[in-house]
Amino acid sequence: MATRHLSRSIAMQSLYEWDFYDKKPDLEKIVEKNIKEFGSGIKEDVFIWQLISGVVSHLEDIDKIIQKAAPQWPINQITIVDRNILRIGLYELLYGNKTEVPPKVAINEAIELAKTFGGESSGRFINGVLGTVYKEIEEAEKEKEKKEINKKDNKKSKKENKKVKNK
Repeated sequence: MATRHLSRSIAMQSLYEWDFYDKKPDLEKIVEKNIKEFGSGIKEDVFIWQLISGVVSHLEDIDKIIQKAAPQWPINQITIVDRNILRIGLYELLYGNKTEVPPKVAINEAIELAKTFGGESSGRFINGVLGTVYKEIEEAEKEKEKKEINKKDNKKSKKENKKVKNK
């Protein structure tokens, strides 16, 4: 198993356990235990901690995005495994380093986690939610690019109009 994939698995298992107990146990201790138990092939655990701290620090926003992208599934009705896979996938998709983990890789990795740890339809569900969010991101970026182009064109037109008036 590749190191990053294994790191995501450990992060997911740790978030699962923490979430299962209503976020009451010490997450740091859970992660350390899981690294010892499952992470023998990992030389550095930086990526695991990056995922854990990123998900936790953006948890409220990520959960709102899940609810918006899957309105027919209240957050508490999504299985704990799927919910935490979505959290990791959305963290990487929205807040992660896009050069290290391109969006399509983040989505694919989440789908693979779902196939390994989730139920029969988990992969499709994860793909649907993350795919919806990814399309919205792409559309927002295209819209932003259009606005930037229009802004530049407007500045250019104003400069040209000034030149014409000054002649």
